Amino acid sequence: MSELNYDVIVVGSGAGGAMAAYTLTKLGHKVLMLEAGRDYDPKTETPMFNTNGDAPLMGSGNVDKDFGFYDATVDGGWTVPDEPYTTGPDSEFLWWRARMLGGRTNHWGRYSLRFSKHDFKGFTRDGLGADWPFEYDDISPWYDKTEELVGICGTNTGLDDMPDSPEGVLQPPPKPRIPELLVSAAAKKLGIPTAPMHRAVLTRPKDDRQACFYATSCIRGCSIGAAFQTTTSLLPMAKASGRLTIITDAMVKAVNVDDKGKVNAITYIDKKTKQTHKLDAKVIILAASACESARILLNSKSESHPQGLANSSGHVGKNIMDSTGVSFGAHIPALEGRPKYNEDGHTANHLFIPWWGHKKQENKELDFPRGYHFEIGSGFRAPGSWVGGDLDGYGKPLKEIAKQAYGTYVGLALRGEMLPNAGSYMEIDEEVKDKWGIPVVKFHWKWSEHELKQVDHGLKTAKKILETMGASFTKPLPKAEDAILKGGQIIHEVGSTRMGANPKESVTNQWGQTWDCDNVFVMDGGVFASNPHKNCTLTIMTLAMRNSTWLSKQLVNGVL
Repeated sequence: MSELNYDVIVVGSGAGGAMAAYTLTKLGHKVLMLEAGRDYDPKTETPMFNTNGDAPLMGSGNVDKDFGFYDATVDGGWTVPDEPYTTGPDSEFLWWRARMLGGRTNHWGRYSLRFSKHDFKGFTRDGLGADWPFEYDDISPWYDKTEELVGICGTNTGLDDMPDSPEGVLQPPPKPRIPELLVSAAAKKLGIPTAPMHRAVLTRPKDDRQACFYATSCIRGCSIGAAFQTTTSLLPMAKASGRLTIITDAMVKAVNVDDKGKVNAITYIDKKTKQTHKLDAKVIILAASACESARILLNSKSESHPQGLANSSGHVGKNIMDSTGVSFGAHIPALEGRPKYNEDGHTANHLFIPWWGHKKQENKELDFPRGYHFEIGSGFRAPGSWVGGDLDGYGKPLKEIAKQAYGTYVGLALRGEMLPNAGSYMEIDEEVKDKWGIPVVKFHWKWSEHELKQVDHGLKTAKKILETMGASFTKPLPKAEDAILKGGQIIHEVGSTRMGANPKESVTNQWGQTWDCDNVFVMDGGVFASNPHKNCTLTIMTLAMRNSTWLSKQLVNGVL
């Protein structure tokens, strides 16, 4: 085993792992980080200015590059060579993995909405799922710190689904586009609010990161650091302290224990040499992503931990939730023929529709719990292999149809909260191993009536908004069970190592510290007790900062 010359081992370099490393190194601790993917430098590897015309298939996605040729996930996706996973009977689940330094933060949508008081105490409100073991007021100051560090653009709205930030924390948001203003006007007629989306994109320079110049797609990664990813922010900041060492291509196989069941080491495989290494460990933070961290724990069986490490409750791998997803859109005649101009902005929607139904649910006016929001897709974007509209013809007439249709399509993408259910979980498939000899995950998945009723409501609402904008429909709405996207397709899976106040019903306490092993922490989305309709990355980083600060105190005081 290695000589112990670090205080903490962090597994994973994405949102949770990088924030943990940044926080701990800033507080004076030496950190060793293990990343299963390859090294990655967005400053030199990001094809920011290549056009879709320069790419195969006009930049369209395929099995190797799910989100298009230029997507920043250079190694990974829903399928990863040599790293399979399986699904149970009648189950469909898609598991996204980014095998690269920085993980999914190189690729994510960068939507950064705080969870609200409604989101942390859902069980208290409606008796479903589980409460978080703290209140919004407990985490609010840490949201402040995270937003300030990361750089979030947006505005305070006063809406109960969007908690305010302190004055001066949020950077100014970009101006709404014409189609977004049209959506906003239509929604307002229906009593539905819209608001600027909060997004981890700089509109003002910060430290050595530049402000966004609204010219390229954020999903490609950002060589100037405007669109947040850990590879241009938290990781360089932590390395500058001189207290962070990173080992890439390090596939963690298991967490090891001594003959008394105490965690004392971690085993990983060097993917380049195929050599197995065992490192001494004083404290381990798992931040490999919700399902990968759970996989590591379940594969870390021993005589002292026969169900897997930190799994005396039996909840490791259970309670998996993803966001619900469905898209519905239409051609808007009013948008035809308007002058062409640069409408790129910071790639994604500048306005969105936050959840407006808390009062209705309190009054029992809706037949489903929890909420959803709509993300708006519209405007003049760089053309790819599809521009929208009914294209029929050849040559110049076809080009004229495409020009007329360009920028006239408005799509409303629903993202909603899922509740945990007994049919959605993961386990180890003992019959299948990956290239490195590690047993893989088997997923089981189902949507409940709660999610299907939510999606049905969302489809009807989207249709009303689009009709108010002038769209017309000849076909009936699809059924919710046909329209809802597959589990894992939104890439928001959480809950597999959930936190709680009771060791019988959860895997970790509120600090991400596992109940069974006081020197093992989880600091990714696995600890979520619920999965609100908002993107989970901001809260993963906020929890990692908060919990790593608490961990630091335990180290300084000799508790760990």
